[in-house]
Amino acid sequence: MKRILLVEDEANVISFIKKGLTEEGYEMSVALDGETGLGMALAHHYDLIILDIMLPGRNGLEVCRAIRSENNQTPILFLTALGTAENVVIGLDTGADDYLVKPFKFIELQARVKSLLRRSVMVTPASNLPEEEVYTIDDLLLNDTSKTVKRGGEPITLTSTEYRLLLLFLKNKNRVLSRMDILEKVWDVNFDMGTNVVDVYVNYLRKKIDKDKPAKLIHTVVGMGYVMKES
Repeated sequence: MKRILLVEDEANVISFIKKGLTEEGYEMSVALDGETGLGMALAHHYDLIILDIMLPGRNGLEVCRAIRSENNQTPILFLTALGTAENVVIGLDTGADDYLVKPFKFIELQARVKSLLRRSVMVTPASNLPEEEVYTIDDLLLNDTSKTVKRGGEPITLTSTEYRLLLLFLKNKNRVLSRMDILEKVWDVNFDMGTNVVDVYVNYLRKKIDKDKPAKLIHTVVGMGYVMKES
């Protein structure tokens, strides 16, 4: 049974989400403020964290940053009334994997939850594999068996979303990928999320693998998307 932590202070929202997800077969835990939510997130294993931003005490952005600073890569879904594109980008910038704006329909929350849980399974290190699955370009190496990334022999730490994005690029070297291609493969959605989330994450990835490197690997194709290729 998948375990979900809900960090939320609105009683009606808690009741709505807890009832719906419990009926879907998930084990639900609830924290009413940011400090308690952070403590629970770090002390116990959860398969997903649903996190409000406007919380008593520590806000959700601070909680998310603190969770990621502990190298905890549990998928995090922000659920908040702050719905501008800038809010979404700020939320994702703290390390969240997805962002859903209130008010919302349960079917939409359900879809996001299932998508995040599927994605977390995809990036769980595999075991007992007969051989390692390795992708390379220039001096960049991604080992999909151990889920490690190196460039020039130096290890690179990526979030789960950044990792999936890099793996997609490596599997499609020299092929231009549109933003919709990337949304479908990395975020598992087949619609425009209404934000520049793809551009934001490509920029994050560039800072980690291309910064200070003479050979840039991720290139923008104006009006079409992005491509990974050797310069």
